[in-house]
Amino acid sequence: EWAEGEILERYAKEHAPLPKAEATVIVSQVAAAVQAAHDAGIVHRDLKPENVMYDPKTKKVKLLDFGIATDTQAPSDERLTRAGFFVGTLMYIAPEALSGELVTAAADQYSIATIAYFLLTKCLPYTAKAPREMFTQLLTMPPIPLRDACDDVHFSPALETVVMRALSRTPSSRYPSVDAFSKAFQEAAAVEMEPVRALDRFKGLFGRSR
Repeated sequence: EWAEGEILERYAKEHAPLPKAEATVIVSQVAAAVQAAHDAGIVHRDLKPENVMYDPKTKKVKLLDFGIATDTQAPSDERLTRAGFFVGTLMYIAPEALSGELVTAAADQYSIATIAYFLLTKCLPYTAKAPREMFTQLLTMPPIPLRDACDDVHFSPALETVVMRALSRTPSSRYPSVDAFSKAFQEAAAVEMEPVRALDRFKGLFGRSR
């Protein structure tokens, strides 16, 4: 099936940080598609901007590449990552996928939260540049708080709480489902003003003459 638009990774690198309204549209559609897969017993396991097609004109999103998706009803040993090998892109993969734990629907939630983090900040939750360093950070360190990701973009505590909960290293600490995360994200983003850049805020303090 032909998908109109462009790869989200390319679009985000050019336009991020995205307005919260646009980021919410993208995240909610990705989450809806993934939740539908989860309801059918399928975990995607390779969610990343390269696997999302986005049409900025229509605001429509299409999820690509279920090539390494797994059946949640499969035997446990078939759902474990292989020793010394992992699937998915390291920057977006959940920590449990690297440590030999079962890869469940919670791993997809982590990946969607990482996508949301990137769309909102144009940064990723970890700073590692090399695979070995990334392994270490994912398995031993908490992600960078959303508020510290970008010096000139600011977020409400509510939105940060939602994103960072979904990025918890422990799967049980995340939302009970992708749908629950998506609803919380939409609610937090809806009540928050657009990101205010530091320079604009500074200008606002002195923009009026007395």
